[in-house]
Amino acid sequence: MEHADLIVIGGGQSGLATAALAPRYGFTRVLVLESAKEPGGAWPRYYDSLTLFSPARYSALPGMRFPGNPDRYPRRDDVVAYLRTYAGRLSASIRPSTTVTSVPRKGGVWRVRSKDGREFTAAAVVAATGDFGAPFLPEIPGRTEFGGRVLHAADYRSPHVFAGQRVIVVGGGNSAIQIAAELGPLASTTLATRRPVAWTPQRPLGRDLHWWLKHTRFDIAPIRRLLAKIPVSVIDDGTCRSALDRHGVDRRAMFNAFTTDGVLWADGTHEPVETAVFATGYRPAFGYLTGSGALDGTGAPLHHGGLSTMVEGLGFVGMEFQRSFSSKTLRGVGRDAAWLLHRLSAVRR
Repeated sequence: MEHADLIVIGGGQSGLATAALAPRYGFTRVLVLESAKEPGGAWPRYYDSLTLFSPARYSALPGMRFPGNPDRYPRRDDVVAYLRTYAGRLSASIRPSTTVTSVPRKGGVWRVRSKDGREFTAAAVVAATGDFGAPFLPEIPGRTEFGGRVLHAADYRSPHVFAGQRVIVVGGGNSAIQIAAELGPLASTTLATRRPVAWTPQRPLGRDLHWWLKHTRFDIAPIRRLLAKIPVSVIDDGTCRSALDRHGVDRRAMFNAFTTDGVLWADGTHEPVETAVFATGYRPAFGYLTGSGALDGTGAPLHHGGLSTMVEGLGFVGMEFQRSFSSKTLRGVGRDAAWLLHRLSAVRR
């Protein structure tokens, strides 16, 4: 059994930012438990062409700038390399290939258990696994009878395997748009959404959107409940939008059902389809906290700003709109981690 002042579950951007800041708040012995073979969270598993819509200058974790031109938009592999370099500089102990299965609390001490039987103890735990480990596929009639391929964006890598196919991309967010735009030249592609796509210019009045978010302080405004109600918007400099038009990627209202060989559109027409790619988001991935009293009936954390409202010594980092617009981003997780660590350290005194 190994003991620490703080155990961080998850070695992605949220967990690493938390581990980096923890010594400032009195947590001298920090353990990071990561299920993958290397730190980096979900980033290594994203599709090959993924490009951030925030410039490098607004995509850094606490204490280490993002390398290269600060105005460039990093790709997936840039982020993976950055996170692994960042992890290598931490004073925390990182335990890769450690899948947490349960986190019971007894006598004021958390006992974190892993799939391979190891056990770790600590007075405080931060759950930083986010939701990218639990892709969400909506229930659509006929899906189990559909003879084509259905996959989530989490399992999509590149467009080449879909060349010549009839493909529907479901979703109206940034990932759906990027995937549809790169499928367009190789496959007959349609974007299926519940509502028309909302576009936000990437560089309004000549400055990147994130410059405006920072200088208006909207990025850190504590308006979580309002943000959750704002419809999804796609941030684009015109590249994706023009690619959709150029390659004939149309948008249609979401189809009503799958058939054995295709889909049934909302207007009643049937169309053969070979593949459906769902860019429909994720759900909380905190199954290891089941039975702890920290989750509601849907598996979502009961918290205020990331601090558990049900169990002492437990917090969360990396959830969408956890405290602000930037909470689930590279630039925002450090701020949330600092807020949480301050409160967890107060409980320990």
